[in-house]
Amino acid sequence: QEQLVESGGGLVQPGGSLRLSCAASGSIFSIYNMGWYRQVPGKQREWVAGISSGGSTNYADSVKDRFTISRDNAKNTVYLQMNSLKPEDTAVYYCSADPTYYRGSYLSRSWGQGIQVTVSS
Repeated sequence: QEQLVESGGGLVQPGGSLRLSCAASGSIFSIYNMGWYRQVPGKQREWVAGISSGGSTNYADSVKDRFTISRDNAKNTVYLQMNSLKPEDTAVYYCSADPTYYRGSYLSRSWGQGIQVTVSS
């Protein structure tokens, strides 16, 4: 399993931008499909964006055209650039490494500890 550490959250005004980073500790980061999720109190965690090991990206409809996921395998890091932020984007954001197989072994999903993003004036 990867150890994942998020950074870059905080308070931002509506319409503003933030960039989240997720640093992974392992040596096989490049094989993982990675994702960002978010959760607000009382609701289920929801998927926000994903990037494959090959660099293909997908987004939830609620963030499409506003958020961009990217990765730098040399730095073992995945990013989430968030633009045109709205109050409804307020949540704890989690980085995740998808389950996968490596050299015949199953590697379960890994989660970061989460980081708060608050969009408010």
